[in-house]
Amino acid sequence: MLISTMNDLPGYEITEVVGEVFGLTVRSRHVGSQVGAGLKSVFGGELRGMTKMLEQTRVEAQNRLIEAARDLGADAILAMRFDASDLGGSRQEMCAYGTAVKISKRS
Repeated sequence: MLISTMNDLPGYEITEVVGEVFGLTVRSRHVGSQVGAGLKSVFGGELRGMTKMLEQTRVEAQNRLIEAARDLGADAILAMRFDASDLGGSRQEMCAYGTAVKISKRS
């Protein structure tokens, strides 16, 4: 599955717009991560546990996006974006979204 943050794919022709697709996931931080984050906020530094959680969340949301596009028979996803929200301080929502399209290689 080709994924692009652009609105087109150089070298390809968009033959059909299949529709909007998204992949959504919500994660909760565990207590140890929250305690560690509290200490880091006092002393400063990267919150590695939170960084790891956000990286995993992005991958999961993107995988769900790809699955949704494949289910519609798409070859590519254009204008792909991520959107993140904090839900009450202990939960993180991540949404990957874009436009599912069918493409063909230009000759």
